[in-house]
Amino acid sequence: MVVSTLTTTTFSSCFPFPKCIPAHLKSSGGHPRTLCCSRSERRGGAQMVKSSDGELPAKNSEIWQLFKEARQNILYLDKQRALAIEELNKAISEKNSLLEKIEELELEKQAMDRKDQASICWQLLLRIDSMVLTGMINSEEVSKMRRLVMDHKVSIVDAFTDILQKKDAEVLAELRQFSYRSKKNGFHIVHICTEMAPIASFGAVASFVTGLSQALQRKGHLVEVILPKYGSMNLNEVQGLREIEVEYYSYFNGQLHGNKIWTGVVRGIGVTFIQPLYYSSFFNREKAHGYSDDFERFMYFSRASLDYIVKSGKKPDVLHIHNWQTALIGPLFWDIFVQQGLEGSRILFSCHDIHAQSLVQPEKLALCGLDPARLHRPDRLQDSSNTHLANPMKGGIVYSNKVVIMSSTHSKGRIIHSSSHGLETTLNMHKEKLLVAPCGFDSSAWDPEKDKILPENYSADDMKGKAVCKIALQKKMGLAENSSFITVGCFLSDLSDLSDVDTENLRAIVQNATKMGVQFIFMMTGEVTSRHKGLESLQVKIEDANVRFINRHDETLSHLIFGGSDIILCHSLHDPILQVPLKALRYGSAPIAITTNNDNGFRHFPDHDNETTKLAMFINSTFGYLSFRQALDEINNNPSEWNHKVFDAMTKDFSWDAECCDIHISAYTAIKSL
Repeated sequence: MVVSTLTTTTFSSCFPFPKCIPAHLKSSGGHPRTLCCSRSERRGGAQMVKSSDGELPAKNSEIWQLFKEARQNILYLDKQRALAIEELNKAISEKNSLLEKIEELELEKQAMDRKDQASICWQLLLRIDSMVLTGMINSEEVSKMRRLVMDHKVSIVDAFTDILQKKDAEVLAELRQFSYRSKKNGFHIVHICTEMAPIASFGAVASFVTGLSQALQRKGHLVEVILPKYGSMNLNEVQGLREIEVEYYSYFNGQLHGNKIWTGVVRGIGVTFIQPLYYSSFFNREKAHGYSDDFERFMYFSRASLDYIVKSGKKPDVLHIHNWQTALIGPLFWDIFVQQGLEGSRILFSCHDIHAQSLVQPEKLALCGLDPARLHRPDRLQDSSNTHLANPMKGGIVYSNKVVIMSSTHSKGRIIHSSSHGLETTLNMHKEKLLVAPCGFDSSAWDPEKDKILPENYSADDMKGKAVCKIALQKKMGLAENSSFITVGCFLSDLSDLSDVDTENLRAIVQNATKMGVQFIFMMTGEVTSRHKGLESLQVKIEDANVRFINRHDETLSHLIFGGSDIILCHSLHDPILQVPLKALRYGSAPIAITTNNDNGFRHFPDHDNETTKLAMFINSTFGYLSFRQALDEINNNPSEWNHKVFDAMTKDFSWDAECCDIHISAYTAIKSL
């Protein structure tokens, strides 16, 4: 018998024997006698002892056996505990060693980055020397170019990273163009917003602000960002974060209130963080938004941002504001701040989600110093449907010099007449200052030619590596390995966005396609809370050997899914948060939109409006009009046409540096001439 759970304490309480048994308690056979523990037993005297002598040896022998087994178990548990402690110490040691190694690698990387910057500058200087020797430039121009390189090291490094692959004539042309842009000094743009990737990512604004700002700086413009200092913010991504030892005041609710200012650099962009003191609870919360006082919180931030700009003496060319959260900067600027040294500044309003509007009691506008009676009018902030309420987003449209609506698929006309969500009259009235711009994506992180995560790189001119990626993906997911099989990837960010009809439609399409040998890989992205249940429900409905589900986001695997898939199913071809369709185009994986229609397919109808972005025209004329079934038919029956579309898509540039950046530069240029 093994008493595996017996401990020293329980044993001693059940069997209270002394370690050394006195001689007068031993029987003639050498075994210990049991102690009399009751008065009645003692009154039994010798007769009781005599009648029990025959039973004691057997009982005591069993007890001692239990004792020995219990002691063995205790020793075994002590040994196991010692081994566990040893393993734990070993794991802690390995973890510390790994952390030290990571720190060493990070220091090496930082040193390498500094070395690369110096290396590129020196490569340029040496190439300039060679241009002088070959007579391409004269001594006067070479002196200016050397000074240009030394005065603009950071921008030079971004613009000439691939200098070794270029000929002297190409380098000279780019240097002259860079010199021209430097003389212009570019625009000084200040984004006033409530989110920015990767430190405060909550929606479409976050990746837009970071992506566009980096693109603008690569083209010679000065860009900075003003953000609230959230308590939940990821400050590990901020370089050189420091508090400015000067308290400044901003107006709110009839009084001036103190604020702390913090500064730092995020992805090469200067960022200012505003931290309220009296209203410290405004941004020191678990979440960044989703509270009943969101209007008051972001109105405070909007006013504080303008007070800070005036206090700091900044004179930006453009104040770039976003969504309803900072839309009130428009009326604040023109009614209060334009005469405080900002006469040369102009307002550009970006609308990332026209559906998300905040309606408030007009009296609340007075909290930040605005005049409700002056603004609550049909041609200003009064909401068109709920006339007793004020609409901050409407104010952003009315009081901005230019309005950019972000859409990768819709034209200006369609947005005004079909997707304005109650703002049709306002948009139509201000359509001359309305622009449409597509989203972009980070082409430095998402490029199959340079993607280090892929098992083999590939390009539009050499697609061999894509077949290798497909085999690697199939192997990783436990699917049949054959590069001729059609493989489909799908990223699900929020199943609640899919209607029940769409979900059922998706199930039917997957089941029909798997009968033809098509393979599917579904990956969940972002937070997985209630949405996780939706994915599990879909997974139950679609059980097939050719289907795989990943219930969490895996950045490394997502690169392989793009690289190894022929088709990427997208909830929408306008995806400002994950940019899935744009990444799919770059990786040669056709984006097909998930929408409800009668033929159990995915369909996105083209928009023929003249005022449509290049991205919208391209994607709608290639993959946007195809249902999923039509896409499969074209792959199988007209592969040359399909491959031509894929090739064409891969050669297009839809990154932040391309059309999105160009449209915004045109907008900045237009409003500065007003």
